[in-house]
Amino acid sequence: MRLFVALEIPGEIRGALAAFLKELRAIAPQAKWVRADNLHATLKFLGEVEPCKLAAVKTALAAIRSPRAVVLDFRGLGFFPNEKRPRVFWAGMEASPNLAPLAADVDQALHKLGFPPEERPFTPHLTLARFNPPGLPPHLEAAVQQNQSRSFGSLTTREFHLIESKLKPTGAEYTNLQSFPFVSEN
Repeated sequence: MRLFVALEIPGEIRGALAAFLKELRAIAPQAKWVRADNLHATLKFLGEVEPCKLAAVKTALAAIRSPRAVVLDFRGLGFFPNEKRPRVFWAGMEASPNLAPLAADVDQALHKLGFPPEERPFTPHLTLARFNPPGLPPHLEAAVQQNQSRSFGSLTTREFHLIESKLKPTGAEYTNLQSFPFVSEN
C-alpha cells in the first residue's frame, strides 16, 4: 500500500484552484497537472507500507493531538526548487503556528515505527503540477507572476487523514482510509 498523511482541501477551494489550473493547462500542456480532486496538503509521505503495519500506523496517528484547529489561507504561487529549473509548481499556504508542530508530531510518531524522518524542513504547499524535464514555459512564468498574490480561500480543520494512493495510467487515485481528529476536547 502506498500511503500518505494529509489535510483535506474543501470543495470551494478545489473549485477555485480548478478554474485557475484550467487556464494554465492551455499555456503549459507539457506539464503533468494534478487533478483538482487530488489536491491535498501533505503532512507526511510514507511510501510503500506493508499491510501488516497498517494497524500500528493508525494507532500512532490516533494519539497525535494539537491544542487548537489548524487554519490555512491558500495564497501565493511558486516553484521547487526554484524558477530557474522548476520541477514542481505549487500554491502556497499561510498556516497557523500549530501546523508545523503537527507535521513534526506525525513525522516523529511514524519514525518510531521505522519510517524515515523528513530531511527537509516542512513547507506547507499544494502541488499543482510537475515538470519533467525541469523547465518553465515563458507564458506560464508570466501567468504565475500576474497571479502571484491570488487567494484561493481558507479553511479551518480539526482532523487529518491517512490516504492510500493507487498509481494508475490515468493518474493517482486516492482513498481515505481513516480520519484522525487531532484537537484535544476540553
